[in-house]
Amino acid sequence: MGLDVDWAVRWLTLSAQAMADHRVELIELDRAIGDSDHGENMDRGFKAVMEKLAEAPPATPGAALKLTAMALMSKVGGAAGPLYGTAFLRASTSLGDAEDIDPAALAAAIQAARDGVVARGKAESGDKTMVDAWTPAVDAAAAQAAAGDGDVVKVLLAAAEAAEAGAVATDPLIARKGRASYLGERSAGHRDPGAVSTALILRAAAGAAE
Repeated sequence: MGLDVDWAVRWLTLSAQAMADHRVELIELDRAIGDSDHGENMDRGFKAVMEKLAEAPPATPGAALKLTAMALMSKVGGAAGPLYGTAFLRASTSLGDAEDIDPAALAAAIQAARDGVVARGKAESGDKTMVDAWTPAVDAAAAQAAAGDGDVVKVLLAAAEAAEAGAVATDPLIARKGRASYLGERSAGHRDPGAVSTALILRAAAGAAE
């Protein structure tokens, strides 16, 4: 069983719900090491995504992700808009016009999203950014897809769990990119909000597939 456009719309709907539910948590995380707007920006961005989906229902998963990219780029302030916008746009390009997504295509799309974030933000693993959630998710998704049992849900669950562990692992890191890097060693002991929102989005993708 593959993933179709209904899954993509469910994923985005659950992502919007997650951003609303965790808005205050993301604000608090960002207040500690950023400028405290991450939760507000992500909530506003995904509300805009839901409006766009209602206006023009997409025909394919790739179209849904492209619409998401455009909404986030236009509505989300700070670094998150361009980063997530690029991630969804690259994932959309990776999926192309496919109506049904298999594990290999799914893993490739997750990697394309991560590569977009890296290209845009110039961050790497260990910099205490959302890349620290994306990269383990990419590796876990690729490994699960390579297992060859054809189960897309397992690919997404592996990605979500790896992203969540990656977000937790940002706690002791000293930020080397973004606003948090201005704090130097004082950034240690705080979780990166972008890594947390990445984990929430990937968990929503898994929830939508289950």
